Amino acid sequence: PDAQEAISYQIPAFKLNGVLVYFAAFKKHIGFYPPIRGDARLEKAVLRYAGEKGNLRFPLDQPIPFGLIERITKFRVKQNMAKAASKGKKKRA
Repeated sequence: PDAQEAISYQIPAFKLNGVLVYFAAFKKHIGFYPPIRGDARLEKAVLRYAGEKGNLRFPLDQPIPFGLIERITKFRVKQNMAKAASKGKKKRA
């Protein structure tokens, strides 16, 4: 709920202490651009949607995996919050 809508790299994004995810609509799929690193189970869960450059592609002729999108976004929130907290600690030191 605290994330801000933004346009970055000319596509929509959500930001909270940095970019959480980018997304865009195409003729045959929805592109979802979350940098997922550090969670092996989540990385495995997205394999079937993996595109060429680390993006995810959700085909329009299949149900959109809203649960997976929610997991990814929550994971990215945790990553960004931890990153922001660690930056705050470094500044105080």
